[in-house]
Amino acid sequence: MEPNIFTTYMQSKTVFKGNKDILRPTYIPEQLPHREDYINDMASIMVTALRGNRPSNVLIFGKTGTGKTAVVRYLEREVERLKKEDLDSEFEYEFDEFNVERVKYVYINCEVVDTHYGVMKNIGNKFMNEWSEQIPFTGWPMEKVYESLKERIDEEPRVVVIILDELDKLVSKSGDSVLYHLSKINSELKQSKVSLIGISNNLKFTEFLDPRVRSRLGEEKLIFPPYNADQLKDILSERVERAFKSDEVMSDDVVALCAALAAQEHGDARRALDLLRVATEIAEREQCPSVDTNHVYKAKNKIEQDCVREAVITLPTHSKNVMYAILLSRVNGFKKLTTGEVYAAYKEISIVSGMDPLTQRRITDIISELDMLGLVNARVKSFGRRGRTKEIQPSVPELETIRTIEQDENIVPVKTLRTFEEPRQMKLI
Repeated sequence: MEPNIFTTYMQSKTVFKGNKDILRPTYIPEQLPHREDYINDMASIMVTALRGNRPSNVLIFGKTGTGKTAVVRYLEREVERLKKEDLDSEFEYEFDEFNVERVKYVYINCEVVDTHYGVMKNIGNKFMNEWSEQIPFTGWPMEKVYESLKERIDEEPRVVVIILDELDKLVSKSGDSVLYHLSKINSELKQSKVSLIGISNNLKFTEFLDPRVRSRLGEEKLIFPPYNADQLKDILSERVERAFKSDEVMSDDVVALCAALAAQEHGDARRALDLLRVATEIAEREQCPSVDTNHVYKAKNKIEQDCVREAVITLPTHSKNVMYAILLSRVNGFKKLTTGEVYAAYKEISIVSGMDPLTQRRITDIISELDMLGLVNARVKSFGRRGRTKEIQPSVPELETIRTIEQDENIVPVKTLRTFEEPRQMKLI
């Protein structure tokens, strides 16, 4: 019987205690180093909900990996912990005014759910019970979705805290209509109260909000600064202590290097944690008993692997020719191209390379595929009676990508395209 392919890897020893997720950004630890002040600020605002009153709406700003989501989810977990714990009987009289059971948290990631309908549907279905109908994925008018959401929230006295993470993504795609409805919903509720917490990387996205929404939403604002190298080192050290079996697995040099590399960019804790986790996984695959700085540099190279380069290298030859035509046209000074112009340049490149060009219809499909991969940006533009066409421009670095394409032995490098040469003026003799 042949050995199973996983046998070798199953026999290798792991350096983790068992929970590798401790090194993932989604893990919320018992303590959040260097965010205690922000936790206390948020707790002082949200304690109003425990009394049955509506807390102020809060907007939280900060760069990626500065602990915004972690702080909010940490407070949510603490409220759930309060619900499970029985308060000491001798102190019970002090907490008569609090009703933790009446507090409900709803978390929505607006990078995943980025439409007005989707946000309302997801919130409404959080309050489903045995007799309520689930809001479908699509098909209901927005008025019906809003009324259903309002009825479900108002079924009993409670305080609902709605967390909208990556809020700027929702506003940029779908506008502020969701925020308008959610910020004014309290005036239509009879028993319940709703409070909003918005989390955003973009400090300026509020400039695009309706003034009424902006005034209702931004009652309290918190700005999270990036972590420095020492703070990131403290965060990683706390995770390392929980994640690994022995102190000998991870040296202080490795932790310091991961912190320094992340601090050099944006002070991103997610970046530091990913470096540490991937470095550990590489060490395990190499069956090393400990993680060293070489593993960190390998992890850095792996994380930063050029996805664009890999995508371009693996393109079929004719797709490379189309991409090459778009890039060369851009270098020749044409910022936006139509499908016909791209096809003319593609035909010239194909003939130079000794290939039979495909039809324009097929090239249109290839442009759509490149757009789907994120290599080009193809937007349909209407010219009224004259019809419509696609405006195409590359969304990758031109010169670097041209060099990558020219490495293909099937493609003959082209300096300039005659397709876009200016016609010479004719002189009459």
